[in-house]
Amino acid sequence: MRQAVKTAKAPAAVGPYSQAIKTDNMVYCSGQLGLDPATGEMVKGGVEAQARQVLRNLEAVLAAAGSDLRQVVKCTVFMQDLADFAVMNKIYTEFFPADAEPPARSTFQVAKLPKDGLVEIEAIALLK
Repeated sequence: MRQAVKTAKAPAAVGPYSQAIKTDNMVYCSGQLGLDPATGEMVKGGVEAQARQVLRNLEAVLAAAGSDLRQVVKCTVFMQDLADFAVMNKIYTEFFPADAEPPARSTFQVAKLPKDGLVEIEAIALLK
């Protein structure tokens, strides 16, 4: 099985890709930005607000796929500036507490993100 996942509770794709692809037992989530799903605009408040919105968007996509954050096995974080790593990490631990066996993760600084985002996170998760 290979099925595209789409939800209005997360921002629409800003290009020719799916919000996620669901397979028999996995869901592969495209990178989420700090976009408000209602307006399609980047949330205000810097990296902290964007990181929080990114993870809310990821939650919405996972829910639409039949999964949730507890089922995430791998995240990849892309940041415009790794000087903001501690701020992003603080928000990340609100969604993936260290005492709850958080997923594997890689974090990279990149030259630029779509829509001038400060942080983008993609995830791979098990289906419930």
